[in-house]
Amino acid sequence: MATVAERPLNGAPPAEARRGAGPSRAERRLAAQLRAGDARALEAVHAQYGATVFGYLQHTLRDRAAAEDVFQQVLTEVWRRGAQYDPSRASVVTWILTIARSRAIDELRRRRPEPLAPDELPDGRLDAPQDLVLDRWRMSHLLAQLPLEERRLLELRFYGELSQSEIAERTGLAMGTIKSRMVRGLERLRALMDAEAQR
Repeated sequence: MATVAERPLNGAPPAEARRGAGPSRAERRLAAQLRAGDARALEAVHAQYGATVFGYLQHTLRDRAAAEDVFQQVLTEVWRRGAQYDPSRASVVTWILTIARSRAIDELRRRRPEPLAPDELPDGRLDAPQDLVLDRWRMSHLLAQLPLEERRLLELRFYGELSQSEIAERTGLAMGTIKSRMVRGLERLRALMDAEAQR
């Protein structure tokens, strides 16, 4: 199996996802392959989602060797639990990233096994930092499905926190081009997010 770094993400969004019409044909086929124990399913998971999952693990664990170990655990669990995957309930990337989040938390707990004393626990519920990271990697995966010229502008706007005029200065594009590409990109992104939310 090739390393994650050697397997780029497939940048083309499924037509069904663009229309917000539930699980794509590819996801239904992948679910059927997982249920059947078809080895091609794991290869497809690795090729299409491996870079996203590994990136999330490396970002969360801050240790490449640990991320590699946990990545293998995630693939093993995806294979073992493949029959449980239901494309009508979650997209493939959400399902796999949820497994990755659990295994990453296990790894972090293994590193810090000492429990906190009850009086050291914070009052109220706090959002786990892993949830924020998971949301960011899920969004990164969705952005990767947009056309390159739209994705780059949205990344500069939201991750680079640049204004449209600053983007124009950096890219040399006309302001009208930037606005129209960002509008199209946001529409495509909304369709992908709506498709995921409907599951």
